[in-house]
Amino acid sequence: MPSQTNPIFRSLGAAGLLLALTACVNLAPRTEIPPLPVADAWPADTQAETTRALADLDWSRYFQDAEMRRLIGLALEHNRDLRLAVLRVREAEAAYRIQRSELLPAIGAQGQGARTRDIAAPLPDRTVAQSKYQAAVGLTNWEIDFWGRVRNLKDAALDEWLATDAARQSVQIALIRQVADAALSLRELEQRALLARDAVANRQQSLDIFEQRRKIGSSSELELTQVRTLLIQAQSLSAQIEQQRAAARHALALLTGTDPGLQPAASVSLDATPLASLRPGLPADVLLARPDIRAAEYQLRAAHARIGAARAAFLPRISLTSSLGTASTELDGLFESGSRAWVFTPVIEVPIFTAGRLRANLDVAEVRRDMAVATYERDIQTAFREVSDALSSRQWLAEQMEIQARMAQTQAERAALAQLRYDSGAAPYLEVLDAQRDLLTAQQQLVQVRGAWLSSQVALFAALGGGADPAPANPQAPAPKAGTAN
Repeated sequence: MPSQTNPIFRSLGAAGLLLALTACVNLAPRTEIPPLPVADAWPADTQAETTRALADLDWSRYFQDAEMRRLIGLALEHNRDLRLAVLRVREAEAAYRIQRSELLPAIGAQGQGARTRDIAAPLPDRTVAQSKYQAAVGLTNWEIDFWGRVRNLKDAALDEWLATDAARQSVQIALIRQVADAALSLRELEQRALLARDAVANRQQSLDIFEQRRKIGSSSELELTQVRTLLIQAQSLSAQIEQQRAAARHALALLTGTDPGLQPAASVSLDATPLASLRPGLPADVLLARPDIRAAEYQLRAAHARIGAARAAFLPRISLTSSLGTASTELDGLFESGSRAWVFTPVIEVPIFTAGRLRANLDVAEVRRDMAVATYERDIQTAFREVSDALSSRQWLAEQMEIQARMAQTQAERAALAQLRYDSGAAPYLEVLDAQRDLLTAQQQLVQVRGAWLSSQVALFAALGGGADPAPANPQAPAPKAGTAN
């Protein structure tokens, strides 16, 4: 038995030793991350503080309103877009494990039995029946990765997995922002609807009074028509807002993926929507922490690994097939002494003529590497603009909100003075009509600007990477998924 099995063991040992000696061979180019193609500081008009970065801020700490946290939690659990993103991560993980398995030999067992009848060579007019039974364990077509082709494909699959997980985190951030914006929009519309309903009630009361005055001749038909016009305008605005509010409710239900169970309108207000303060860090710290930038970097690393695999395809490829078992012409003698059998078949493939296919594959890999570089730089610039826009919006919307609050206060005083002038007979009712119309417009605009300012805060939180999972300690293991795929 030793004399029969030693050759295969010696051959396998030599192949393993050679594999270990060549394991360091890697034809992939060194991955070089390009420098950030943006400024070292945020634009001066943003007036950004750079004392610390909050890219890893948990959304449950940023959104301090319990109802807002509840809606975001529902979306993270039930939203179908996030569920698809989680499933894509699982798909990429499985593809990585498939590619990783190519590094190790596949070992299997095989049993075979055959019985044939053929012409006997010395006696052509006679036939002979033969039987053969065989059982063996061995490996099949295992490529010895001399040039790192399989390892580079494994590395590329790993980077694809990590990029897919980073893309899932981007979907999660976008979802959190969308839910927060939808909730803020709904609260804004609730507040505007309340103002419109109050205006309708007040103007209906005024119309009733002027109808009574018209009956006794103390007011003209023109004044009555003006009051009725003011009421119709308020009713039209109220109907428009109700339509928008219904659409906002439907959008929120779609984002949460289930019945959101919204609170009554009277219990929500933009004024009662606290958000934590945000102070962005330096661009280099903030941008590189965003999951979309990490995804672009992983894609760049994967592109370099594919170049190594394409280069290795030009070199000889060695594969190994071997088995060790037993064989016999009789089934009952299959496991008797002296029936041992083994096969050792190394195969070397040397590309000679491929009609330019290998060169074209390498060209494709190199072009895709260049495309990955351009994509990475573009994503950096886009992220820089998103943060800059959010910082600038936060600043200027805060100023607009202050101006609009003064405008609403001034219009309220004007409406009161116009009513006094009309009551004293010093002004026509048209002056009251214009003042009340402008007051309602100013009140509506104040609510809209306040909602836009809160939305800019949410946009800044998302642009800084808020809501993403923390970076995993093991770079080869994506962080746990926040969404579910149930």
